[in-house]
Amino acid sequence: MSTAHAGRRPGRLWRWVPLAPATLLLLLFLAGPIAYCVWIAFTNTQLTGSSSSDFVGLANFRRAFADENFRNAVWLTLVFTFVSSIVGQNTLGLALAGLMRAASRPVRTLTGALVVTAWVLPEIVAAFLLYAFFRREGTLNAILDWLQLPSQNWLYTLPILAVSFANVWRGTAFSMLIYSAALSEIPKDITEAAQVDGASGVRRLWHITLPMIRRSIGTNLMLNTLSTLSVFGLIWAMTRGGPGNRSQTLPVFMYDQAFQKSLIGYGTAVALLLLLVGSLFSLVYLRLMKVEV
Repeated sequence: MSTAHAGRRPGRLWRWVPLAPATLLLLLFLAGPIAYCVWIAFTNTQLTGSSSSDFVGLANFRRAFADENFRNAVWLTLVFTFVSSIVGQNTLGLALAGLMRAASRPVRTLTGALVVTAWVLPEIVAAFLLYAFFRREGTLNAILDWLQLPSQNWLYTLPILAVSFANVWRGTAFSMLIYSAALSEIPKDITEAAQVDGASGVRRLWHITLPMIRRSIGTNLMLNTLSTLSVFGLIWAMTRGGPGNRSQTLPVFMYDQAFQKSLIGYGTAVALLLLLVGSLFSLVYLRLMKVEV
C-alpha cells in the first residue's frame, strides 16, 4: 500500500506543474500588491513630506470612523449604489428585457443597439456626455425651457441624483443582457398556461417570472453592486465630488485623501473599508441566492 501511495504522489505533484506559472503571476501581481496595501493602511505613509513611514496600528481606521466627511462618503455611497444599481439598473434592465422579448425584431435590434452603445462607451466619454446633459446650459434644461417648465443647475442642486442617473444610463445594458438570457430560458408553456388560467401580467411576473430567474437576479445584483461601489471616473468628471462633498462617494473620498492630500496610509485604509463594504454586499447576495433544501 505504501508503495502504491508513493507512486501516486509524484503523479499528483506533476499535475500542478502547468499551473505553476499562473500561480506565480497571481502571487506576484495580485496577492503581493494586496498584502502591501494592507501594510500601508496601518502606517502613516505620505506622498510628500517625510520619506519614512511608521506603523500606527488602527489609527487610520479610528480616524476614518471619527471623520464626518468619511461618514458622509459612506452614506452617499449607499445612496448612489441603491439608486443607480439596486433600483435603477436592475429594474430598468429587467423592464427592457421584458419589453424587448415581446417586441418585433427591428425594435429589439434598435433598442438593444442604443442601450449597449451607452455601455460600451469609455467611462470618461459617457461622463462628459452626461455632464453636457445636466449642466446649467445643457440639453435637459433646454428641453425644460422648450416645454416652459422650470429648469435648474442639476449638478449643483441634485448632484448625487445626477450622477446616479448617469450610472443608470451607462450600465443598464449589462442588466438587460443578463435578464434577456434568463427570460429566454423560461418555458413558454408555463406562461401560456398561466395566461389561459386568467393570471394577469403582474401575477405572472410575481409568481412565475421572478421566481424562475431568481438566481440571475442575485448574480446581476451582486455584479452591479460591486461595479457601482467602485465607480470613480464618472463622478470625478461630472462633479469632482462636489459641490462641497455632496456627491463625494468613497472612491472619490479615497482619491482625495490619498492623492490630493497625499495621505496614502489613510486613503489606503479607506480603500480597505470600501473592500469590506463590497464583501458584505456579496455575502448578503450569496445568502439570498442560496438554494433552500
